[in-house]
Amino acid sequence: MIKKRFGAMLLIAAFALSALCGCAGSGASSSGQNTTAEVVTPAQTEGAEPVTDDETERETYENTENINKDMESMKASDIVSQMNLGISIGNSLDSTNSGIIRVDQPWKWETAWGNPKITEELVDALVDAGFTTIRIPVSWTDHLAPGPDYLIVESWMDRVQEVVDYAYDRGVYVILNLHHEDWNYPYYDNQEKACEIMEAVWRQIAERFKDYDEHLIFEGQNEPRKVGTSLEWSGGDKEGWDVVNATNKAFIETIRSSGGSNPYRMLMIPDYAANSAIAMEHLEVPEDDDRIIVSIHAYTPYNFALNANGSAEWNNDSDSQDIDTLMSSIKRLFTDKGIPVIIGEFGAVNKDNAGARAEWLKYYMSAAKEIGVPCFWWDNGSFNSNGENLGFIDRRTYEIKYPELLEAMKEVYPG
Repeated sequence: MIKKRFGAMLLIAAFALSALCGCAGSGASSSGQNTTAEVVTPAQTEGAEPVTDDETERETYENTENINKDMESMKASDIVSQMNLGISIGNSLDSTNSGIIRVDQPWKWETAWGNPKITEELVDALVDAGFTTIRIPVSWTDHLAPGPDYLIVESWMDRVQEVVDYAYDRGVYVILNLHHEDWNYPYYDNQEKACEIMEAVWRQIAERFKDYDEHLIFEGQNEPRKVGTSLEWSGGDKEGWDVVNATNKAFIETIRSSGGSNPYRMLMIPDYAANSAIAMEHLEVPEDDDRIIVSIHAYTPYNFALNANGSAEWNNDSDSQDIDTLMSSIKRLFTDKGIPVIIGEFGAVNKDNAGARAEWLKYYMSAAKEIGVPCFWWDNGSFNSNGENLGFIDRRTYEIKYPELLEAMKEVYPG
């Protein structure tokens, strides 16, 4: 597929900065775990990325014309219906490490949690295996200059774009997000600051990718929640729901007011923590924007899927109630109303039970498919850790480690 973005790279310079939209007022997931493979040495990962200081002022820009005219007639439901098999390449570009300086070489961040750099060969192997959507989690906090501009380190943005291009150039859907951020905690006294950073970061990302077509989707934030409190995974409270809705709104308004194809881009937003039926009830989805997708994360049932010390056995008749309840809630709250949903993270940790996991996977994905919801496996690259072993593909040999799981996925989505 011939891509349309290259001409846009010549248009970025020499434009005037558009005004930021305001946002003020008050009104246990594997993605948070550092459970990857063995430590990677610099010799395995070093590349050509230079150490650069990005404190210098950047050129400004203005809104430009949409070159992907066919996007103007597309709806989110059209795109979601084509996604089928999805996977997240986790614990790589979303890795964090307080011991690395902000402007250091990108590979040091990318490999900080033990995985090797993402390669084009890895992405090719996933696409060749049948995945039609690849989610690329990215943490940005450690790559931002101070406010009010919160400029993203140029070499980090370049590396993110390089990885996005690996998948985008293969013609599959790509989801790019904000992951493991520490500035968007949902408290009223943090709301204005969180909206300010949300707008600044997404305005820069939107500008870089403004001429990518419908195959690139933006996901505003990942599992925003009150970290370290009793409310973290229990559904939140009114304060948490209100602030998540406010930061989601800041994200949407920022993208919609930016240039290129962004007014027509598909956008994903989560509820509080992205994983609770309680919080789903309080998610605000714009009624006048049919390019919004709700993002849900669900490692369900917990005892089988995420609890490493839980049950390794699966029975469709006796163990499926939590999955049925989840799908019923999604259907009632969203899909019955024409609001598309993606289960952006799911999976079951390895307990030497590939057969049981395959049976669980078929039940889970089939139930989701019945209500039009694609599911994306969270691959954290971990196979032998003491934590959440959700690895799917060996990132060095590009071997699918559990072919039974891939076969189960393809039974649900043949062809």
